[in-house]
Amino acid sequence: MSKSSVSQSSASKSSVSKSNKTPSCDDDYDPHSLDVIEAQERIQQMLVSVSESETVAIRDALGRTLSEDVLSTINVPAYTNSAMDGYAIVGSDLGKVKSFLPVGIAYAGKPYNGSVKSGECIRIMTGAPICDGVDTVIMQEQVNITEGNDNKIILSGSHKPGQNVRKKGEDLKQGSAAILTGRHLTPSDIGLLASLGIAEVSVCRKVRVALLSTGDELKNVGETLGEGQIYDSNRYTIYCMLQRLGVEIIDLGIIKDKREDIRAAFEEASKNTDAVITSGGVSVGDADFVKEILAEMGNVNFWKIAMKPGRPLAVGQIGKSFFFGLPGNPVSAMVTFYQYIQPAIRQIMGQSQAENPSIQMKCVSKLKKRPGRVEFQRGIIFTDDNGEHVVKSTGNQGSHVLSSMSEANCFIVLPLESGNVEVNSLVEVQPFDGLI
Repeated sequence: MSKSSVSQSSASKSSVSKSNKTPSCDDDYDPHSLDVIEAQERIQQMLVSVSESETVAIRDALGRTLSEDVLSTINVPAYTNSAMDGYAIVGSDLGKVKSFLPVGIAYAGKPYNGSVKSGECIRIMTGAPICDGVDTVIMQEQVNITEGNDNKIILSGSHKPGQNVRKKGEDLKQGSAAILTGRHLTPSDIGLLASLGIAEVSVCRKVRVALLSTGDELKNVGETLGEGQIYDSNRYTIYCMLQRLGVEIIDLGIIKDKREDIRAAFEEASKNTDAVITSGGVSVGDADFVKEILAEMGNVNFWKIAMKPGRPLAVGQIGKSFFFGLPGNPVSAMVTFYQYIQPAIRQIMGQSQAENPSIQMKCVSKLKKRPGRVEFQRGIIFTDDNGEHVVKSTGNQGSHVLSSMSEANCFIVLPLESGNVEVNSLVEVQPFDGLI
């Protein structure tokens, strides 16, 4: 999310109507709520990345965070070679020599060992080493072969010396940095490591996260629901989001809304973990004890943000474990996870870039919004009849409508001070594929 889209001046804050009543989750303005950017910055400032590392095989390093710079063990390419199937010539012959006599052939892995003089050429394949004398490759589609026993070639099109040749070390020079510390290793990174002949790398140890849900109304999947009870979907959703981040997860299950049970669960969760994530119990209800017990056992950095959905988010620390108390509504839990917890986990993992990417896009739906909170509305990016990528709303934006998260492939981010959005307006969009 770009900071410019959600930041606000004190003047814009004062322009939002205030109320003297006790703030509720339905209010569009709460003077005690942090703005989104300040909340993100506070989280960034309190976090400490893991310092321990381990050595793993590169096939096991996907998604891990590199803890030491990787230096290239070789030149890449290891030798000057052809970028095309074609004919290698002496570059200074261009514009002077009318036809060229083939004197040999070079394959990848089987070079031509002779030398080439002016007026001569060799047939060369992609990846084959450039032999002595030649420095330019003409692609085979731009030559004509003369009739006769000599089979000379005549060039067509325009050419310049040095074309279609990959220089030794032009990608990476031996000893130069190939991948830097803090890199979240991708499949292309693993391929690069393999191309350098590197079998193992040093990565940060896996982050350990304890996960639990609170609520007397919650039941596990597979159990029979009683009156007023619901299935605990949040723990499954958050578990999978954590799983995609590649962390070690300690699932503590469902904890009843009792102070002593929650306290015991927090004590267990904060043992030898880097982060504790809870779902539910952070609002203003009589049985919402999470923030209260967090304050008793550790500290509360903040617990309300000027955003929708997901205003209540308890952030703090118990011992050495960073604490994140997500709201109970399923969409609110997912939104706050994406916006705060996911970047936080990445920062704890030691990743150099943890922010969620966003793009500007035309919205073909009219969106309802009142000033006072940053809104993360669920959207669908699609290709319209003109071949342009645009976005539309999923419809109902209620924080309980989990099906709309399943349907969505992005968030439409609407700034705090904005009102309704008209059709075909430009909006900020966070694609889900860019968030994880």
